[in-house]
Amino acid sequence: MAHPASSESVVLHLGLGSFHRAHQAVYLQALIDAGDTRWSLAGANLRTDMAEVESALIRQGGRYTLETVSPAGEYRYQRIESIREVLPFDPTLAAVITRGADPRTRVISFTVTEAGYYLDPTDRLDFGAADLAADLDRARRGEAGTTIYGAVCAILRARRTANGGAVTLLNCDNLRHNGERFRKGLLAFIEKTGDRRLLEWVCTQTTCPNAMVDRITPRPPPELRQRVLQATGWDDAAPVTGESFIQWVIEDDFANGRPDWGRVGVQLVESVAPYEEAKIRILNATHSCIAWAGTLAGFQYIHEGTHDAQIRRMAFDYVTDDVIPCLHSPDRPSPVDLPAYRDVVLERFGNPAIRDTNQRVAMDGFSKIPGFIAPTVRERLSRNESIGSVAMLPALFLAFLQRWHQGVLPYVYQDQGMDEAAAHAICGSADPVAALAANRTLWGDTANDARLIEALQKAFERVQDFIKGRTS
Repeated sequence: MAHPASSESVVLHLGLGSFHRAHQAVYLQALIDAGDTRWSLAGANLRTDMAEVESALIRQGGRYTLETVSPAGEYRYQRIESIREVLPFDPTLAAVITRGADPRTRVISFTVTEAGYYLDPTDRLDFGAADLAADLDRARRGEAGTTIYGAVCAILRARRTANGGAVTLLNCDNLRHNGERFRKGLLAFIEKTGDRRLLEWVCTQTTCPNAMVDRITPRPPPELRQRVLQATGWDDAAPVTGESFIQWVIEDDFANGRPDWGRVGVQLVESVAPYEEAKIRILNATHSCIAWAGTLAGFQYIHEGTHDAQIRRMAFDYVTDDVIPCLHSPDRPSPVDLPAYRDVVLERFGNPAIRDTNQRVAMDGFSKIPGFIAPTVRERLSRNESIGSVAMLPALFLAFLQRWHQGVLPYVYQDQGMDEAAAHAICGSADPVAALAANRTLWGDTANDARLIEALQKAFERVQDFIKGRTS
């Protein structure tokens, strides 16, 4: 397939999943379409679970089709050609390391799930995690690993040796304060390897700007390939689908240049924090609320739950009663119009053409509660304010988890952050609500707070009434 031209600068992206191909690659395509061809993408995976997509992209020279659907049901199809190089998976990551060490590679970006950062409730790396411990052993032997730290450490070691120059490490995911937290984890990982020279080089030759990304991108359904064929005449083996809405906010802190993203709608800001908080607490947490409630109500898709009056009210009240007062006040106004954002989010979730599944959105609750939901609980309690509306979300998750515990969920539940034994113990205890409230992975220092327990008990009773109303 095509390779970057000698004059091109490269963004190396780790994680060739649907989101990257419906988001970052699309922004770069827009820049290329506007006549700026100075940058291209190289893409790679760190694991073996996307072999089919990877081989399809290699056959297609990195090209694929993006289908977007508006809430009004308008479909558009676009050929994306910004990924000029697809690096086949290899456990040694040899090609990825070579590409990352090349001076033309000026940005290394990545899309990782919350659990993929291996951070404990105090934001320290959990070296007790088997994957991370194995990668630390590999790094000490000079080998690449499968975690983001093990991979990036190997790339940066080679880059320093090759005098590849400064590089930006750019998170493209939902982790709050993602750049800061990744950098802290990376430096801790490198320090643990004992490579002091590499640690000093990374401290001076890399930046890790915080960023916020947004576009609902469901797993490509089996019928997508046929829709693309009918609409475009191209039998595309690696198409992606997503909503028409798209947003990217990045702190403008790059070590060695960047694409002119501002020209194509990327918001380059001094601080991403207010945008990030609005997105994580309003969009991400509401998404999980609707997925858990929708599953309990017997729905398969997110849009079905969004159009259900009771579920929509839970989501609306959560944002209105508890989140907006945390994010906006007269002395600390938000740059985001939060009520309008809430309404746009619910409109987006109600898009029936997206057909995003509850299964996809419901996953990773043990990472999402501490990241998306617990901060609102903590802030409200610190001001002695009610948490009645936000408590509905963990209460829904507990009812959802109980179905998992009983083996009666209608789908396989995936949760990288979950200790299965601890989750079964919560569900099997004499008082599951108190057991959930005592879990420090979920709540940190707020665990066992009497006000949390009381609010969860009341919310769990409401959830039980909600479930009974669906089965009576």
